[in-house]
Amino acid sequence: MSGFLGELIGTMILIILGDGVCAGVSLTKSYAKNSGWIVITFGWGLAVAIGAYAVGQFSGAHLNPALTLGLAAIGEFPWKEVPLYVLAQLIGGFLGACIVYLHYLPHWRETQDPAVKLGIFCTGPAIKQTWANLLSEIIGTFILVIAILAIGANQFAHGLNPLIVGFLIVVIGMSLGGTTGYAINPARDFAPRLAHALLPIAGKGGSNWGYAWIPIAGPILGGVFGALSYQTFFLRHPTLAFWICSILLIIVVIGALVGEKHHQGLTSHKAVNRRLEKNY
Repeated sequence: MSGFLGELIGTMILIILGDGVCAGVSLTKSYAKNSGWIVITFGWGLAVAIGAYAVGQFSGAHLNPALTLGLAAIGEFPWKEVPLYVLAQLIGGFLGACIVYLHYLPHWRETQDPAVKLGIFCTGPAIKQTWANLLSEIIGTFILVIAILAIGANQFAHGLNPLIVGFLIVVIGMSLGGTTGYAINPARDFAPRLAHALLPIAGKGGSNWGYAWIPIAGPILGGVFGALSYQTFFLRHPTLAFWICSILLIIVVIGALVGEKHHQGLTSHKAVNRRLEKNY
């Protein structure tokens, strides 16, 4: 099996099981409905592990453009193969989302809320705040990539690494996923979002393309910065790229802080207005 096909099949398995658990927990008349966030995070963690076990020997099981780009940024993966890997991941993600649609075919018309249907395919913010949402995706993917590299540097029983990475996905979801749904993977979000837009899903709404750039840009910046940070602090090999990414990250942090201060100001202003209105 080629690396291209390995990434396609592995990402397809990841999305079938990952979006599948979201569908099971969310869709009306599913036996798993309302099982909760813990079930979703474990479902995604095991989805990553199974996808990695399936194709790791053929492609290295990146299954994520952010990881592919991060590895390329530190010389652990050839740049010439990056476009093919990313294309394979996107195709696999799209096909996986289509299979989830077919699997739950009678349940779409039974589910009334279009937002629930969209949430099965892709992520969205719990509180819409652009810079903060972007920062959440950066942090989550930073932890993902730096931890994957650290796990790879340790000796485990043969074949155990994918399972450890699966538990890494679980803990990222439990600890950091409550803000944006933790895409931490552009292929996991963009390809199923595209499938949602194109598939004849009964009663669906829009695909929220205005938000779609955040789970692309955030994971890419976070993944590359995670890999460069590992190279800088663990391997003691700093590069110019690390400092450039650091500056970009500082800009995002400042944007998030300024945005939060602005929202706090608006909230205080509204509260004052409500108190004044009560006096008249």
